[in-house]
Amino acid sequence: MKKRVLTGWTIQRAIYVILGGIIIAQSIIEHQWPLALAGAYFASMGLFAFGCAAGNCYGGNCYSETQTVNPEIIPIEADKKI
Repeated sequence: MKKRVLTGWTIQRAIYVILGGIIIAQSIIEHQWPLALAGAYFASMGLFAFGCAAGNCYGGNCYSETQTVNPEIIPIEADKKI
């Protein structure tokens, strides 16, 4: 866990931690406790490097292989009247 927190920092991780901290501070000032939980979630995503939404796939668990679509061309008949 210590290695995960101390290594692999990117700009996105830093932004998540900073914005999460801002959300937490603002929600505490305004006494909006559910929003503080949302801020804690964002800050922890950046701090502990989880969540593929930020591109922080720890260990490569978010890799998905794309499937190719059948390359058949289907003609469209635009001249036909219905």
